[in-house]
Amino acid sequence: MQGEKPQRYFDRDFKVESVKILPGQYHAGRGPGSISTVLGSCVSTCLWDPAERIGGMNHFMLPGQPGTAPSPSEVSGRLGVYAMEVLINEMVHAGADRRRLVAKVFGGARVLQGFETLDVGALNSQFVLEFLHEENIPVLAQDLLGISPRKIHFFPDTGKVQMRKLHLQSGDALQREERAYLARLSRQPGAGEIELFEPPR
Repeated sequence: MQGEKPQRYFDRDFKVESVKILPGQYHAGRGPGSISTVLGSCVSTCLWDPAERIGGMNHFMLPGQPGTAPSPSEVSGRLGVYAMEVLINEMVHAGADRRRLVAKVFGGARVLQGFETLDVGALNSQFVLEFLHEENIPVLAQDLLGISPRKIHFFPDTGKVQMRKLHLQSGDALQREERAYLARLSRQPGAGEIELFEPPR
């Protein structure tokens, strides 16, 4: 996903222009429309400045390790420890005040089969809540963990989030995509110790 920009499309359900973000991407802005994504074990944080009505959202697969020198791909937002900082910086660049930011967080489902010792969703969920606590950013809403993927629409103009839980079937495309993405991330500096297991057939 590195180097790719989020896709813009017209969402027929909400009748608005939307920006779709994929793993490793983020977007911030103001005005009508939405920012959308689909989450499995990944986590998205929706940040909002209620005074300026500026909102932003990221989408990351792994927490990452603080204190590790980031590679260009990590800076782009692939790992949570950098995804949070780049989103906050993007919000401030758009005119938000870091001291006013509030958050809503989603994702972290256990959708990856074949992981005997690693619950990626739980690691992501724990990381994002700890990060926001340390940064004194209040969490106004959260829907984390569980076994269901989620589709998220975040509306920067109002701070509202619409969430729909999706039905996950064995061998689902989301599982395949997340496994392939996690395998690529695990080879990067700063990802931490990750061992991939093939799911039972």
